[in-house]
Amino acid sequence: MSARTGILRGAALLIERDLRLAFRRPSQLGNPLVFFLVVTTLFPLSLSPLPSQLRDIAPGVLWVAALLSSLLALEALLKADAEDGTLEQMVLSGQPVVMLVAAKTVAHWLVGGLPLVIISPLAGLSLGVTPQALWVTAEGLLMGTLTLSFLGSVGAALTIGVRRSSVLLSLLVLPLAMPLLIFGARATDLAIAGESATGPLNLLGALLVFTATLAPFAAGAAVRIGVE
Repeated sequence: MSARTGILRGAALLIERDLRLAFRRPSQLGNPLVFFLVVTTLFPLSLSPLPSQLRDIAPGVLWVAALLSSLLALEALLKADAEDGTLEQMVLSGQPVVMLVAAKTVAHWLVGGLPLVIISPLAGLSLGVTPQALWVTAEGLLMGTLTLSFLGSVGAALTIGVRRSSVLLSLLVLPLAMPLLIFGARATDLAIAGESATGPLNLLGALLVFTATLAPFAAGAAVRIGVE
């Protein structure tokens, strides 16, 4: 029990550390949000302002903008700690590497993913999304962005030693994120039409459980190889 408590405390301290560092870099917090809002608000300005037409494109716009916004901060998940030697010290600390990667992934999502979920209803309103569909969209984005963070942790671990790895990281993660885009946009589309979105939401939940279970082990193994 004491060992488990020590591991959980270590994870909590690592999350707190990463959150403190993130709030010291306002751009890391603001860039994904600004990108998401700019993309979602430009579509109503460039297309017809008719609510019916905006609702037709809303699912795709919201989910594409959210996924691309989440990718903006993925490179910083492990890169900075790897460059200054902090990641190596974490690996040598004796704490399970799987726990370290999972904690950093959760911290990354709290900084880059959760704000997108919170602000998504505002973006949805600009696209004419119905109020009942806003909750479905937020619920789907909650699971989708968290899943993308876990997928991104694997890509970030694999590209630790690569300079300017943002392009390679995107190429690794985007194909894996396609199911999130398909199921998430479908859930929003069904909710806008007044139909049940239970099926796509359940699939998003299954993807989250699957990714959260396996991704930390894959990322942990890649981190060990990368720091050796």
